[in-house]
Amino acid sequence: MENDKWKMANDKWRMENDKCQMSNDKGGDVSASPRNIQERTFEFGVRVIRLVDRLPRTTAGIQIGRQFIASGTSVGANMQEADGAESKADFVHKTAVALKEAKESHYWLRLVDATLLANDDEVKSLIREAMELSRIIAAIKRNAHKPK
Repeated sequence: MENDKWKMANDKWRMENDKCQMSNDKGGDVSASPRNIQERTFEFGVRVIRLVDRLPRTTAGIQIGRQFIASGTSVGANMQEADGAESKADFVHKTAVALKEAKESHYWLRLVDATLLANDDEVKSLIREAMELSRIIAAIKRNAHKPK
């Protein structure tokens, strides 16, 4: 499938645009671009960890931090697993889990922002990134469902 934004080669499960790239080629090289989806979700996880370390050590800060660190780091872990998927069904499943985790991360970020546990430009930037990652992963998942 091709259009002006996305290109998918079903035999390789390769999706790419100017911001991200995902490949499931066995032994294949995932783009060295700093914006490929594995790198982008890894960077998101790093930023999540750093933000959680800044949350106050209150009951709310600790509980939200635990939930958020689990979902925020799971996005990248599941996209990495999708890259090594054993089948198309496995690939779709892993991207579906990553999408759920990205949406959950977006929820926790909004809660952190709304309760002023941490209210700054980094939180707002992470909110935007969680939304963008959700959209990208949803497109990858949607296109993987399309017949060859």
